[in-house]
Amino acid sequence: MNKSITILLATLGLILSQPAIAQQSTSRVQTLRGADAAATDQAPPERPYAGKSPGSQKLVARTFSTQPPLIPHSIEGFEELTLQSNPCLSCHGPENYKNVKAPKVADSHFKDRDGKVLLEVSASRYQCTGCHVPQANAKPLVANTFRGDAAKRK
Repeated sequence: MNKSITILLATLGLILSQPAIAQQSTSRVQTLRGADAAATDQAPPERPYAGKSPGSQKLVARTFSTQPPLIPHSIEGFEELTLQSNPCLSCHGPENYKNVKAPKVADSHFKDRDGKVLLEVSASRYQCTGCHVPQANAKPLVANTFRGDAAKRK
């Protein structure tokens, strides 16, 4: 009987202390962002892309071996990517890349998930800017000491 009462009292004590524990943890979280945690963050100012027109600048060096190539030119004003049209392929596709002296879409983009070779860019690789991104001339928002594989090659 005494053991049952001890367990009951311990359980009751735990249940009653939960609001106090929750109150303590909530106040700790609020202090991480300062006094006004509900204020919305301000978006950083827009920055221009590093390159202007395609072909007018050098390629951006990759930081690590498996990094997708970065887009060295602005993509503002380009035709919108749709199911019927991909403006990137007009220069980087296998038909035109030599004429415009642009890098060709990688052969890996012409394989499906099972490795079968396709005649057109795979649907899983069609949205170019999901992996390839243009660069802006902007100061980093946070400090970064990452050097990657490229730093080892120098």
